[in-house]
Amino acid sequence: MREPNAPLPHKLIGVAAIWNDQQQILIDRRRQDGLLGGLWEFPGGKLEPGETVEQCIKREILEELGIEIAVGDHLITINHPYSHFHVTLIVHHCRHISGEPQPIECDEVRWVTLDQLDLYPFPQANVEIINALRKS
Repeated sequence: MREPNAPLPHKLIGVAAIWNDQQQILIDRRRQDGLLGGLWEFPGGKLEPGETVEQCIKREILEELGIEIAVGDHLITINHPYSHFHVTLIVHHCRHISGEPQPIECDEVRWVTLDQLDLYPFPQANVEIINALRKS
């Protein structure tokens, strides 16, 4: 339990917008029993001490999906407050290099087109990523 006036915990997250050769983007569905369970998201994870965002994204994607990617240009940085924590999402365009995505740390993975993203429920902070992807 937090002290009444204590600041919210802050998480720095490296996020990958992973593209394949068919111009599809990779999304994954969060585990049902976790925070924001069952919602879809762009894969990524927490930045470790001493790690660059690019290193974080590459590591997290290998650990969580079992694939190799090339981390490219920065897309957007989003600061979003949730009720129990604050998150900063640092999103980079990435290119799929090798491996078949596996749902190692999630319930499901899918390659989708930008137009298909509206068919999937995403956490609020991810909606800004979708908007940025459509503008880029």
